[in-house]
Amino acid sequence: MKRSLLAPALLVAATALVAPGSQAAPAPLAPAPDISVTSVQAHLNQLQSIATANGGNRAAGRPGYLASLNWVKGKLDAAGYTTSVQTFSTSAGSTYNLVADWPGGDPNHVVMTGAHLDSVSVGPGINDNGTGSAGILENALAFAASGVTPRNHIRFGFWGAEELGLLGSKHYMSTLSTAEKDKIELYLNFDMIGSPNPGYFVYDDNPAGNGARDDLTSYFTSKGIPWEYIDVQGRSDHAAFRSYGIPTSGTFTGAETTMTSAQAQKWGGQSGRAFDPCYHSSCDTTANVNATALDRNIDAIAFMLWKYADVDYGTTPPPAGGNVLLNPGFESGAASWGGTTGAITSSTSKPAHGGSWKAWLGGNGSTSTESLTQTVTIPSSATTANLSYWIRTDTAETGSTVYDTMKVQVIVGGVTTTLRTFSNVGTSSTYTQFTHSLLAHQGKAVTVKLLMNEDSSLQTSFVVDDTAVSVS
Repeated sequence: MKRSLLAPALLVAATALVAPGSQAAPAPLAPAPDISVTSVQAHLNQLQSIATANGGNRAAGRPGYLASLNWVKGKLDAAGYTTSVQTFSTSAGSTYNLVADWPGGDPNHVVMTGAHLDSVSVGPGINDNGTGSAGILENALAFAASGVTPRNHIRFGFWGAEELGLLGSKHYMSTLSTAEKDKIELYLNFDMIGSPNPGYFVYDDNPAGNGARDDLTSYFTSKGIPWEYIDVQGRSDHAAFRSYGIPTSGTFTGAETTMTSAQAQKWGGQSGRAFDPCYHSSCDTTANVNATALDRNIDAIAFMLWKYADVDYGTTPPPAGGNVLLNPGFESGAASWGGTTGAITSSTSKPAHGGSWKAWLGGNGSTSTESLTQTVTIPSSATTANLSYWIRTDTAETGSTVYDTMKVQVIVGGVTTTLRTFSNVGTSSTYTQFTHSLLAHQGKAVTVKLLMNEDSSLQTSFVVDDTAVSVS
């Protein structure tokens, strides 16, 4: 959590032992599971090991942070998430955000959960904020393993450089078009959820139409856990979302401020002692985490994730012209597309089919994997639904042996289908259009994926442009 610029007394807002009424929402797909605190502690042990091996920290711009991000990304990739890494510059050097999308759900209604992955430079940052990162990671893995089909699109963000001023989450929001920002229905933030002298705080952020704050307080009340509202203002990454009017909430177990005697009586802690005496210090290790507080908060995350995955935000009709893909010709750069950074380019080395931008996958001449993804919903009323794209290829390979490939795939309900495979064999430097029917997926969320694999020698370039998912 970013260091406070406010007096501690200004941070804690109204206290409540009985939650106000929660806004009603449809029943979740299934009861949220009991998230394993043992698994989350194993994640924390891994983050501690990474810090220990990299100078004792996981700070932005340093090797420990990148190692942390790569480890989390590997877990999410293996679970079936579509991940993308954003690079941005800071005073500490280049660092990264990791964004993970679960295939499926209405892409026009996004429920997003996030936590910052970086530590301060003086310590490993296990409570701040290994606990939040490990907590949402284990929830993401549990959601993937559950087999549920969410009504809404689920996305997780692991932010870099929070400790330098919320830079990662601000950068992410700056890259989204207004239309993409408008699709985010809710952002939930989890920063320091295992403090050793814990309180149970709920973000007091409640823009019009946001029942998330009340749902969190109702959850804690149902478990017999007293809670307090807190206005964390600009101390964590929810602020980047709140500034655009996106409803936000989250939980927090306290940082450098001291627990009052009333709070100690309520929560069984130690009055006059900081909620986290190791805040922003070298002693913020795995020994600096309260397992009970961690367990309670990761289950609260699960409750909110499963509930809001199925909230009915309504349906959005396809845009005029029938193409439900956004930024289909890539002329807005990487906007609306997830996947490999830099794969969408305006480089003049390869011509676009139309305009200046296109997707260029491969052409590296070395072992590599690149991908691009976008999720759309095929209306249940559609009578036609076709995926189309223009592609040109060129290669330095010779002969009839397949070395390099690009697959055009769709992912529906976690099941991946390859529609066509292009390779270094039979290439054409002239753009050719291909079309595939998606009508079998009426009423479903479909993730369109371009997946390129190149071997260790001789390049093959796959250049794609002017894509469409046309419905009528």
